[in-house]
Amino acid sequence: MTTTIDHITKQLDRLYNAQAPETGIIKNFIKAETEANTQLRSYANNVKQKHLDNYVYFRGLTEFSNKCSKNCYYCGIRAGNKNVDRYDVTDEDILDAVRFAHEQNYGSVVLQAGERSDKHFVERVDKLLRKIKQITNDEIGITISLGEQNYETFKRWFESGAHRYLLRIESSNKILYYKIHPKNEKHSYEHRIQALYDLKDIGYQTGTGVMIGLPFQTRKDLVEDLLFMRRFDIDMVGMGPYIEHQDTPLYKYRNQLLPQQDRFEMTLNMISLLRIIMPDINIASATALQALDPMGREKALKAGANVIMPNVTPGMYRNSYKLYENKPCTDEEAADCVSCLEMRIGLTGNQVGYGKWGDSRHYHNRRGR
Repeated sequence: MTTTIDHITKQLDRLYNAQAPETGIIKNFIKAETEANTQLRSYANNVKQKHLDNYVYFRGLTEFSNKCSKNCYYCGIRAGNKNVDRYDVTDEDILDAVRFAHEQNYGSVVLQAGERSDKHFVERVDKLLRKIKQITNDEIGITISLGEQNYETFKRWFESGAHRYLLRIESSNKILYYKIHPKNEKHSYEHRIQALYDLKDIGYQTGTGVMIGLPFQTRKDLVEDLLFMRRFDIDMVGMGPYIEHQDTPLYKYRNQLLPQQDRFEMTLNMISLLRIIMPDINIASATALQALDPMGREKALKAGANVIMPNVTPGMYRNSYKLYENKPCTDEEAADCVSCLEMRIGLTGNQVGYGKWGDSRHYHNRRGR
């Protein structure tokens, strides 16, 4: 790839202005050379500033249960992993975490857990959503990331107060999807896609995302992931590097993986490319980036991301919600993160959007079309 500054800028201008982005340009930039990386990320940051200003929105993350009915081959809390200490955070502890986020003037919270759809779980989440709205006087936004559900459950939770839903596809390539998931009714590619359509139809700000650096994954797959998100007209994205976990089936392929630094750099490039081809969506700076680089989340903010998720889960549970190895901040309490994060975000040239829900501008733009 030619790396003169003029040439790189022209390529990025073509991507930004294109009705149909050129796959060849995207593919080249996913694994770009150092000079091109710098240009790409700076360009993406400028696009973010132009469309979304320099706010970074906080989502106080509560990982309230690691009980899961799924057996995804990459995940440390998969149902088949017998080495996990399973837990459910009590309702009162969840609400205390929400109160903390509200008192700290975070604009939103995220409820995340292993994937379940049993009646008790559905009803519990419904009650929690209503209670969160009540105790915060409807002043806090709610994102949920609770896996595939039927249409009725999605609608019920929406009516109870959730307005954003993150359901990661992990790979838009159906063949690769079944290399990282069992192929059965509980792990159906078609069901996953349908769930995303259901969420959009109900009215959620709809989010998805992928892992970068998976075994068997090619750069062509990553190009298609970006184009999938653009075609779907997604409102928000959470994507991060694949980090192996020793208690998962994919761990046996660890010697075939790209070096972690390459996975990290490719993730930043994916964030930048997505920002350029979808300028007004919300893009999260994934915690997994910090597992590979102490300044990983901050680097993502400078590459086009605009959302960060400080963990407000009670400290005693954090080490048991390990989707991957070396998860950061498992030994901290929520209060430890606040001033540190604010300072680090300031160093990126951004400011925290305290008290703002930080809804996807893309969502409102597409609803007004």
